[in-house]
Amino acid sequence: MIRIDSIWLATEPMDMRAGTETALARVISVFGAAKPHCAYLFANRRATRMKVLVHDGFGIWLAARRLNQGKFHWPSIHHGAEIELDTEQLQALVLGLPWQRAGSGGMITLL
Repeated sequence: MIRIDSIWLATEPMDMRAGTETALARVISVFGAAKPHCAYLFANRRATRMKVLVHDGFGIWLAARRLNQGKFHWPSIHHGAEIELDTEQLQALVLGLPWQRAGSGGMITLL
């Protein structure tokens, strides 16, 4: 439905009361710009809620996800740090699974 070429995860928590404009301002402050066909992921401090902002080339989409049990496997907080994910890692993250082991990040190259 929406083309996403790059997926970026912010390590600093975001207030989940943020609406579209606040989330967009946060994307610009953390990533420098909201680029077309990119998704930007943020979590709250406890990593039980996540928001995803996507720029589809024409407008902005904002989606939210909440886990009723457990928490998202979010990396530790590093001021100004961001991490690029692939599609498989995003799917694992959204389900609450350890995404670091999915996709190209979990590739075995040495025996």
